[in-house]
Amino acid sequence: MENKISIIMPVKNAAHFLPETLNSIINQTEKNWELLAVNDNSTDNTQEILTSFAKNDNRIKVITNSGNGIIDALQMGYAKSTGNLLTRMDADDIMATNRLATQKKQLLHAGKSHLALGLVNYFSAAPLGDGYKRYETWLNELTQNGTNFSDIYKECVVASPCWMIYREDFDVCGGFNSTIYPEDYDLTFRFYKNNLKCIPSQEILHYWRDYPERTSRNDAHYADSSFINIKISHFLAIDYEKSKKLILWGAGKKGKNIAKHLIEKKIPFDWICDNPKKIGKHIYNQLMLDYKTVDNYKNYQSIITVANAEFQEDIKKFLGEMNLLQGRDFFFFC
Repeated sequence: MENKISIIMPVKNAAHFLPETLNSIINQTEKNWELLAVNDNSTDNTQEILTSFAKNDNRIKVITNSGNGIIDALQMGYAKSTGNLLTRMDADDIMATNRLATQKKQLLHAGKSHLALGLVNYFSAAPLGDGYKRYETWLNELTQNGTNFSDIYKECVVASPCWMIYREDFDVCGGFNSTIYPEDYDLTFRFYKNNLKCIPSQEILHYWRDYPERTSRNDAHYADSSFINIKISHFLAIDYEKSKKLILWGAGKKGKNIAKHLIEKKIPFDWICDNPKKIGKHIYNQLMLDYKTVDNYKNYQSIITVANAEFQEDIKKFLGEMNLLQGRDFFFFC
């Protein structure tokens, strides 16, 4: 059928939440879909649940992961998919009833080279931490304006289980072929690299479950070091201009980690901060300069690791007054 949606869903030991997730898909107002549910070596009764639901709905296709891990599962699901519209789902989350219909309508209206998104809502049996609340607010503000890629070096700016794309565009971006973790952040960078446009959304379309055993909380592939490495690697491949001086702002934990990566990759940079105890000293054999020296530079790009939100706004205003543009001349990495 035309404009069928393929939903790729890796499943690993999700039995506790899986029926609710599957019902949220079955109850979609959009009916033209297929679910590729890939059982990733589960040791609970995930397989039994998937098989039971598939017997009652032939749109659900149950696949056993012949490899190991989420990337292998995604690749297997995609290889067996047939829809010309693609999306992902997490086996422990909930789709809003109109999610597929809304994203499909947006995508068909906007055409190819676009990415349909949606607002997200974190929920949990226990009280949510402030970090999750801040991330939800930040991500939703970007999505409401369709400006997700403007802050791509801060955090992942596309919710991994809440996007929809044309298969042709997905293939151009390399699909699930990459073996880089975190796989969702890497895919988002490839959407960005290939100039997809984010369609603004004003509706909550996905309910994101948080709980202590969630993969992103426990898997080493989602540690801070992996995020820094992927940010630096994509920055150097996409936005870095060798003809310009690179300036690193901030000498806190993130600043130091990024400095290590730049040094390891033999990328020359100047390092500035506002800490009088560090200015004039060497960290990793790199001289720390007073941030005021930025006035002396004429042709440069900046990686900014200053975490304080007020200081970030001050820096953004300062650089903006110099006719420098975020996403071209300066990039926030935290």
